Amino acid sequence: MKLPFSHRYPAIDLAGAVVVVTGGGRGIGRATAEAFAARGATVCLGDLDRAAAEEAAKAIGPATRPYTVDVSARASFEAFSSAVLAEFGRIDVLVNNAGVMPLGDFLTEADALSRTTMDVNVWGPIHGMRLVLPAMIARGRGHVVNIASMAGKIPLPGMAVYNASKFAAVGLTAAVRREYAGTGVSVSAVLPSAVRTGLASGVPLGGGLPTVDPEDIAAAVLRSCRTRRAEIPVPGYVGAWDLLAALTPEPLMNLGRRLIGDNRALTSIDPAGRADYTQRVAKQVESRGQGRE
Repeated sequence: MKLPFSHRYPAIDLAGAVVVVTGGGRGIGRATAEAFAARGATVCLGDLDRAAAEEAAKAIGPATRPYTVDVSARASFEAFSSAVLAEFGRIDVLVNNAGVMPLGDFLTEADALSRTTMDVNVWGPIHGMRLVLPAMIARGRGHVVNIASMAGKIPLPGMAVYNASKFAAVGLTAAVRREYAGTGVSVSAVLPSAVRTGLASGVPLGGGLPTVDPEDIAAAVLRSCRTRRAEIPVPGYVGAWDLLAALTPEPLMNLGRRLIGDNRALTSIDPAGRADYTQRVAKQVESRGQGRE
């Protein structure tokens, strides 16, 4: 039965809530798992890197469970969500956080890397929502947070396919939120600016570009459980981008972009500083390619 037109969502008590976080072994995912655990939630932490998931879960505490999941593969995500339901009986909050961010020239980026980006960043949230939303809707309560990016609003040189994936994630979140409005289940997008994690390694941050820490994103995710806002930019003031872009002539906007160096993901990458992340993504691309054979 649908709720009244006001779409007031049933409150979620984080103390005792069952929370699923993908990409939870590092960065934003790990910080988010820590934040939920600190509020008394049981956190089911999924990651493609099982060792990273186990290390994070051990460090966070006994209320955190590690799982292996490839969010780009529906069967893997289904096994993950089924294992959580078998142990805990429900999922109160799903945080679709897993993502990859290749950088560099659009024309020379390998097709396999572009496919992996779209599969993880777009199909990951699609799989997660299709597997978890039905039970939430049947219960009349629940919350989904898709970690998108301000790159889903702001196109940046050197990030073309990543931009495409995050624009898709923003639109996907908004459409699913609207489609299931009134069921008691909310769907929100958190849109970080540049975050100090491995995804941004090897790229100079700051210098006019807003930069935040994983803990800032985790705080926004927890806040969304209370406010249930449709979109939460981090930091908040970057949410004015849409208005700024609409009102500012393109030549002036381009001048401002050049002044802050918005093309640094294309021209200022330090390969050595990014080597560890690049190798991890390359292994993921390779393993997915073998799985298709």
